[in-house]
Amino acid sequence: MPLIKKLLYLFAFLITVLISCTVSHPTPAKISSSVCFDLDSIRKRGKLIAVTDFNSTNYFIYKGEPMGFTYELLKSFSDHIGIDLEIVTENRLEKVFGMIKSGEADLLAIGLTVNSSRKKDIQFSEPLDETRQVLVQRKPRNWRSKTIEETDKLLIRNQMGLAKKTVYVQKGSSHAERLSTLANEIGDTINVIEVPFDSEKLIRNVANGEIEYTVCDENIALVNATYYPDIDVSTPVSFPQSLAWGVRKTNSSALLSELNRWITTYKKTNSYALLHAKYFNNTWSSIIIKSDYYALNTGKVSQYDDMIREFSVSIKWDWRLLASLICQESHFNPNVESGSGAYGLMQLMPETGKNFDIDFTASPKNNMRAGIRYINWLHSIFDSKITDDKERIRFILASYNAGPGHVIDAMKLAEKNGMDPQKWDNVAIWLLKKSQPKYYKDIVVKNGYFCGTESVAFVSQILDRYEHYKNILPEEKLK
Repeated sequence: MPLIKKLLYLFAFLITVLISCTVSHPTPAKISSSVCFDLDSIRKRGKLIAVTDFNSTNYFIYKGEPMGFTYELLKSFSDHIGIDLEIVTENRLEKVFGMIKSGEADLLAIGLTVNSSRKKDIQFSEPLDETRQVLVQRKPRNWRSKTIEETDKLLIRNQMGLAKKTVYVQKGSSHAERLSTLANEIGDTINVIEVPFDSEKLIRNVANGEIEYTVCDENIALVNATYYPDIDVSTPVSFPQSLAWGVRKTNSSALLSELNRWITTYKKTNSYALLHAKYFNNTWSSIIIKSDYYALNTGKVSQYDDMIREFSVSIKWDWRLLASLICQESHFNPNVESGSGAYGLMQLMPETGKNFDIDFTASPKNNMRAGIRYINWLHSIFDSKITDDKERIRFILASYNAGPGHVIDAMKLAEKNGMDPQKWDNVAIWLLKKSQPKYYKDIVVKNGYFCGTESVAFVSQILDRYEHYKNILPEEKLK
């Protein structure tokens, strides 16, 4: 079967799968209330919801930690406006515009080419970057033994050379529109096939010889050329174009104004220059994408993933949550020891090993076994106290760091002061207050002084990383 037909069959299959797996859209009532969310409402809600795509430059997981140009920009902007950040991932461009319109997301944080057709759907921010569209083609066989002039003769170096060629592009991208315009300019046909693959997937297809040509933004193409030396990305098919983020056409004026002020200022800083260089002009990018722990390719965050999956079943946790806890504790280093004597992957104290009669220094598996026993013990304490599953996880994470006694003290303080002791946000307030004599000497407190700052941050950081894992790593059903 010819390659084009194979891809078209695959396209039809994927569309069927995507339709069957898509989460239902909000009801009209939910949409109308969401769409009214401008910056003041976003601040009251306490988080900025941004939709972005995942790839080797914008957003990815490497060695267990979230990274990416767009990710770090979003973190900087959310810090600037003083609220938490929630990232939603979507690589289908035709869907992200609907997510902004419906109110599923406040900010479209993808480096979109600014053009008139897209301005009908969204309001663009000030440009964050500039690029041009380029042709991605495979270099000729034995190109290393040829001169540049010999190689150039075998490649398309003039846009006229695209006449009657077949070019695959991402569905919903600006590249199909540009090629249509280019076909008119050269007075010939260009066979453009839109497929539901992102630019990096299509570049990989060119590199592997599965397709001959694709078109993508030059900044993405240049980064990918460091991974795939057999591709050529030197033929432009457009003039330089601005790349920007987007917000809804209505009820987003304050958000857009604040975003534009931040972009205008931030782009002049050394921080922006260093961040741009980090992701677009850095040779270590090829090391990352070839790593076993580049999660977009391998689905792995560490060498202990299989062990983490095995142990997560016994506590009925999502393995990604347990992985985030271990990353927080040790960054997957089995030999790390803290100043207080905590050791190994799960940073266990000597008394923990004694309590469970496990030599957790003997091996990473023993260390994890002891840590899981400790988590199960914490479940035995909190399962009857906290009815909501998600809330209970927060209490157990806090207790893993602080010990259950201090957390129970904070629960009692919350209840005494008229707050729901089963809500972690309430209890966290009183865990922080346990460093003050007025509260740690209260009659309901049994465990005395405690500085809860680290423990409150511990919970937040683990759950935040867990959300990133859920964005990138596939869900697995508990056995």
